[in-house]
Amino acid sequence: MNAKVLTVDDAPEIREIVSEILQHHGYDITEAGSAAELREKFEGHQQDIVLLDLKLPDGDGLDLLPQIKQKWPDTEVIVLTGNATIDAAVSATKNGAYQFIQKPFDPKTLILQIEKALEHKDLANEATSLRRALSGMSGGSAPIFQSPAMKAVVRTVERVAPADVSILITGESGTGKEVITDLIHGLSPRAKGPCVKINCAALPRELIESELFGHLKGSFTGATNDKEGLFEQSEGGTLMLDELSEMPIDTQSKLLRVLQDKEARRIGGKNTYKIDCRVIAATNRKPEEAIRDGKLREDLFYRISAITVHLPPLRERRDDVLPLARAFLQRFASQAGRVISGFDPKAEELLQKYEWPGNIRQLQNEIQRAVLMCEGSKVEAADLSITAAVSCPDDESLTLMEAMERNTIVQMLKETGGNKLETAKRLGIGRQTLYNKIKAYGIEV
Repeated sequence: MNAKVLTVDDAPEIREIVSEILQHHGYDITEAGSAAELREKFEGHQQDIVLLDLKLPDGDGLDLLPQIKQKWPDTEVIVLTGNATIDAAVSATKNGAYQFIQKPFDPKTLILQIEKALEHKDLANEATSLRRALSGMSGGSAPIFQSPAMKAVVRTVERVAPADVSILITGESGTGKEVITDLIHGLSPRAKGPCVKINCAALPRELIESELFGHLKGSFTGATNDKEGLFEQSEGGTLMLDELSEMPIDTQSKLLRVLQDKEARRIGGKNTYKIDCRVIAATNRKPEEAIRDGKLREDLFYRISAITVHLPPLRERRDDVLPLARAFLQRFASQAGRVISGFDPKAEELLQKYEWPGNIRQLQNEIQRAVLMCEGSKVEAADLSITAAVSCPDDESLTLMEAMERNTIVQMLKETGGNKLETAKRLGIGRQTLYNKIKAYGIEV
C-alpha cells in the first residue's frame, strides 16, 4: 500500500513540483492550497505524511500543527518553508513536526526525509503495540513476553525503576528501547512528571545544544526568543537521550559536566539552573565499540550507565515471536476490518524459525503485510514474505548469523525486484542501513 502524502502550500507551482517528485517515487498525493482546504481533508482518510508550509493566506502553519496532530495523531508532519529561522524550527518541532526543510529544497533531501518520517511512524506504531504488550506483564493469563530473557529484563526494570539513578539501555534497532524507557518512567517515583525524549541522531549539530540546554534571545542568529531546554522541560520527570553515541563529542563533554554538576546554563546565559530529572540513555551500538571508534566518551559512558539494561534481539528470544505476532495480527486485522483468527501450523513454524534481523519492527511489518495478503480465515505460510532457508556463506569469514542475514537480504531483494526502499521497509531497517549491509556483504544488485 502506497504511503499517503498531503501537500499544504498556497503556491500551485510548489504543489505541482512536489506532486511530480513524489508520484515518481510511488506515493499517493493529495493537495491543499489553504488552511481551510486542509481542515476539509480532516474529514477524509488519514494521511501518513503532511508537507506543511508555514505561511498560508488564511492561517499560520505553526497554529495548524497541533490541529493536524489532534485529528491525525499518527501522521508525521514535515514543514516546508521559505521563511526559516531557528525559533520557527524549534517551535515547529515542539508542536509535533518531524522535520523542518527550507525552500528551495533538493528533491533527494525531500525524499530522504519522507522515508525517515515513515520509518519514525513505524517505530511509533511499534512502541504503541509494545506498550500494550508490556501492560500484560502485570496480569492476565497469557503475557506477551514469555521468553526467560525478556522476563528477566522486566524483573530488572521493576527493581531499578524506583531508584533515581541513570540507566543505559542497549540493544539492536527495533528491540523496544523506547518502550522500556516508558516502563521505567511509569514504575518510578517520577511517573507523574513528564517523560521527554530526544533522538540525538535526528537533530542537526547546531540545534542539539539549544534543544538540550535552551538559549536566550539574541544568543545566536535566529534566536528571537528565550527557549527552555529539554532538561528544564523534564523537571520532576525523565529525559531519554536516544542514540547517545550519535551526539557530537564536544556536546557529550558538556553533557557530562551537566550530569556531574546537576546544573546547566542556557546558550548565551550567565546563570545556571538546577537539574531535577532522571536521565535514561539508549544506543544500538555496543558501548565498547562506540568508545573504541571515538563515538562515545568513555567518562560519559561510566557516568550514564549506573545501571545497564540490555534488550536481546528477537532471534535470541523465540518464545516471544508467536505471542507478539498474534498481538500484531489482532491489531492489523481489526484496522483492516478483517476476521483472521490466527496462523496455520506451517506459518507458525516459519515465524519461529526465521532469524528476524530487523527484530520486532520487522515482525510488525511482516504481519501487517500478511494481513493484506491473506485471503482466508488464517494466515498461511504463502502469505508471508520470509523464509527460514539459509544457504552456506560464500565467504568463510562470515559468521552463521551474518550468513543468515545476507541470505535474507538477497532473498528479499529478489522478491521486490531489486527495490531497495521496499526491501528495507519489509526488513524493518533504514535504507542507509540496507545500503551498508549490501556493501559489507558484497551483494550484487
